[in-house]
Formats: sequence, structure tokens, C-alpha cells
Amino acid sequence: MRLPNKIRRRSLLALVGCGLAAVATAIAILISGNPSSTPVGAGSGFAVGAGGGTPAGAVVGNAANVPAGTGSAPARMTSQTPPNLAGATPTHLVVPDVIASVPGGVTTADLAKIQKLNGVRAVLAIDGARITVNGASLTVLAAPAAALRPWTPPATASSTGVWSAFGAGDLITTTDAAAKAHLAQGGSYPVTAAVRARITNGGTALLGVAGVDGVVNQDEGKKLGLVKNVAVLVNAPAVNVTTLTAQVQAALGADAHVIPLVSAAVPTNLPVDTKTSAGRPTNYLQLFQASAANYCPGLSWTVLAAIGQIESADGQNVGPSTSGALGPMQFLPSTWATWGISGFGDTGSPNIMDPFDAVPSAARMLCAEGATSGVQGLRQAIFDYNHADWYVDEVLTLAAEYAREYG
Repeated sequence: MRLPNKIRRRSLLALVGCGLAAVATAIAILISGNPSSTPVGAGSGFAVGAGGGTPAGAVVGNAANVPAGTGSAPARMTSQTPPNLAGATPTHLVVPDVIASVPGGVTTADLAKIQKLNGVRAVLAIDGARITVNGASLTVLAAPAAALRPWTPPATASSTGVWSAFGAGDLITTTDAAAKAHLAQGGSYPVTAAVRARITNGGTALLGVAGVDGVVNQDEGKKLGLVKNVAVLVNAPAVNVTTLTAQVQAALGADAHVIPLVSAAVPTNLPVDTKTSAGRPTNYLQLFQASAANYCPGLSWTVLAAIGQIESADGQNVGPSTSGALGPMQFLPSTWATWGISGFGDTGSPNIMDPFDAVPSAARMLCAEGATSGVQGLRQAIFDYNHADWYVDEVLTLAAEYAREYG
């Protein structure tokens, strides 16, 4: 929890999935629009800014693993004890609000204009093209892991296996693309792009980008000769998406294609669990589910999951924040004094740093603020957690993504 007006950068958006469908469209438009300079078969990748590196305002991931819980008897945590839970996303997720493309590609000047727009917090210039893998035509993107990972859906962002293979230079595809190209994990396949080469299939993942079949890292993208800066993703959580779309259009000019990626209607029909697995949770997903079921019946666990991701990337950044908030659910100590409880059989005083106390305490607070009393009650409860309208929409949208991925 944070003080009003102490708003940090927005984390992930769940609509990274359906929203980024526009990426493939943007790539196709640019490739088809100027075939002499951008031939089909020239590859591409996510480029960060105009010259690579880390995008302005983007969150850089911390790829450290969080060990799985042992299932032993509850133990009290000190303020320095890391959460003993698996399944944490190792970085704050970034929500793409619009995607924009311009004929000839996004330039350094274009990026500078977008970055100066009011409310813009992160941009990611991306490259993309259609290449042939094992005889099948696939749209493949490329990027450094630190740049790409925060913009992917929660299940993919939290997968250490995916990013290990990605870092090794393997191709990560969607399930449909792997079937289409007859790819098996670990297999080596011929690639026709700007060059002819071979690539290892590192497995499948939910990319959340309709029309995009796979991703490779930036180094592999360069080897394949992938075309640079096809389009740019923009994150501006506090700006109305219609207003943002108009601002980006004005910045890039009449020839630009600017597509909003988020819906004006924020989803509120979220799944509610009435049962929880027996015993102490051993990963964050179970912890969110069990905390909702046990400490706020009627609250969707996906709301707790979204708050946990936005506030601390599931315990990866436990503060203190600039306003003094602490722990995996970022409670202010003064608020913790009111709402903090010991959860899941813990004994002793509630520990703000312990996820087994912090997540149940967040559920308890949301319940008391009316989270189970309908749509408006849920919105108000989330607003009370962090006094910002954009935060409410962000939580609900990300909650819908958790519902879609984990169902």
C-alpha cells in the first residue's frame, strides 16, 4: 500500500496478450508497404530504443530464481528473510497501452517525441518480420531478455525455463507455431531469413501476441539479419487510452499507424475459488488462491495476484518504497498496524515482510473495504489500497490476464 499521489510506475498489463496482436499487423504493413527495402524473409527483433540496450522507463528484470517452498512447519520470518515461495515473476511487468508504426520504421527522433509525451513511462521499439523455419513461414521478433520479459504475460515472465532457453539463443514459439512448423523442443531446424542458418527450438510459451509466432534474443536476431524498429510499444498508465492514441498519432504524423491495445471497458467478471488445497501454500499462485478463499471468501484470487505483481513483482522488491511501504504487498507500517495478521498457522506478531502474513492481510483489508460487494465495491476497495484510478484499472486488467492464463 502506498500514500495517495505516491504513484510508482505501472507494472504489467494483462492485455499484453490481445493487445499485442497489433504487432503482427504493424510488421505486415511495413513489410508489404515497402517490399524493395524490407523483403519478406528478412528477420527482425525487439530493439530497445534506436540503439539497443534498456528502454527508457522500462523495468529491467532480476532473473534470480526463488526456491520452492519445502512444505515444512511454519517458521517466523525476520525482515531480512527472503520469501520461500516459488512462482514469483522476477520483474515488474509493463503494460503496453498503444502500438505505433511508421513507414520506414521508428526513428530516434520518433522515440524522443513519444518519450516526451505527458504520462509516458516506458517505450519499447520492436523489430519484426516473417521468416521461414523448417519450411513454415513464421513471424518472429527479437529482443534482449531484460527488455522483452517485462512485456510478456505473467505465466511466461515467471518461467525460468523459457528465459534460460531464450538466453541461449533458442527460438521460443507458440504452441500453434510449433505444430505448424513441426518443431520439437531441442531440435535443430533450417531457417531462411536475411541469411540461411539453423536454429534450436527452445520450447513453447504463451507469447500473448496474436499473429506473432516466436521470439529470439537480440544476438540471434542480429545473426539472422532481422529488420530493426518496425514499431514501438508505449506504456502510459495514467493517461486515457483514447487521449494517448491521439497524442502518439500527433507526435508521429498522419502516416503513422497507431492502435490502442487496451479496452475502455475494464473486466470485472473474475473467477472466485470456493475451495483451496489442503496444507500450507508452496508457491505464490497457491498463496493468492488460498488467501482469497480463507481470508476473504468471494474475492477473486486474481485480484491478489495482480496487486502482488504490481506492488513487488511477487516479493522481488520488498522496499522500503519512497513512501515507506514494505513487504510483498507493500503495506505502510501505519496501515499494517491496523490490518496485519498472522496467516496460515504462523505464530507470534504479524510480519510485514512475510508473504504468509502479508497476502492474507491484504485479503482481509480488501474484504473490509467492500471488495466482495459488487463491481463498485471491488473498485473502491482497490482504490483504497492505492489511491489512483489508473491503479484500479491496472489491477483489474492484470487480474483478467491471470484468469485467462491460469483459469
